[in-house]
Amino acid sequence: MRISEEEVRRVAELANLALTDEEVARLAVDLSGILTHVDELNKLDTSDVEPMSQVLYDAEPTATLREDQERPSLSNQEALASAPSAGSGYFKVPKVIER
Repeated sequence: MRISEEEVRRVAELANLALTDEEVARLAVDLSGILTHVDELNKLDTSDVEPMSQVLYDAEPTATLREDQERPSLSNQEALASAPSAGSGYFKVPKVIER
């Protein structure tokens, strides 16, 4: 699958990234290569392959996974105690969208 430079520029714009012409050209080639590889992987028959997700296996007693334990959450005051800027019970953050 071929990704055009226009598509790279559009995604960069949506991500609020400033890319040079050289970066756009390189990313178009890199992303096209990645999608070509994914297309090849999608052709493989994986119907007989068992899922390999951590969620699906029975944990041994020595596993590094821990049991979930209920505990009290932070109060609003505790959560904001280390905030660089807070007000009215909320974190204050700089505006990042200028459009």
